[in-house]
Amino acid sequence: MLLAIDVGNTNIVLGLYEGSGDDAKLVRDWRMRTDARMTADELALTMRGLLGEHAGQVTGVSALSTVPSVLRELRVMLGRYFDSVPKVIVQPGVRTGVPLLVDNPKEVGSDRVINTLAAHHLHDTACVVVDFGTSTNIDVISAKGEFLGGVFAPGIEISVDALAARAAQLRKVELVRPRSVIGKNTVECLQSGILYGFAGQVDGLVRRIIEELTADGEEKITVIATGGLATLVLAESATIEHHVPDLTLLGLRLVYERNLR
Repeated sequence: MLLAIDVGNTNIVLGLYEGSGDDAKLVRDWRMRTDARMTADELALTMRGLLGEHAGQVTGVSALSTVPSVLRELRVMLGRYFDSVPKVIVQPGVRTGVPLLVDNPKEVGSDRVINTLAAHHLHDTACVVVDFGTSTNIDVISAKGEFLGGVFAPGIEISVDALAARAAQLRKVELVRPRSVIGKNTVECLQSGILYGFAGQVDGLVRRIIEELTADGEEKITVIATGGLATLVLAESATIEHHVPDLTLLGLRLVYERNLR
């Protein structure tokens, strides 16, 4: 079984794949909190606890980290606890097959490259990937599978935390759909601004991106949502067509097969 490890700023997502190629199946997935101070031993203990009976069935590992301190410990952990299995850590030198058509390719995060690979694998069109994570990342992919660039915006939870911290009369609220857009109390006002505000932001940016891609000759453009907070916005977005929660895990499987099989 292939263990895919996606270390993000907020969460670490684990996925366990059985089989390979078109027959590969995501058997289980887990989510744990990212702690930049975690040691290699702590990472191994937590991951092995989540894997349970599957821990001894891992025959390969594919991993990425957008947190430098965790990436360092992740390398140590894999070398110490998974020394006997083939491993791919997404970093410069790893074959992804994704051309990076940006000013400085070294600035592009490994998660964005892997999402590009997975999106192009799923759809033979130009794609816009909206990743609802710590930040809201919008990545743009050509029909040839080229990474064209994208957009960064503050993430939903970052915005909620900042608002609660800076406004004396406001507080953190449950992120659910309010009764109406016009809030009748403080909680509903906050929920409306967060939910509909982010949906409107994403739709506005995606529409502008589609206009530029269309002007550049792209005919069919697929819009994909992923990330831990995507479900909050899906029902309110007019532009998102597909929800692929395991997009990054899929990309990690693909890059493993590209490099080791």
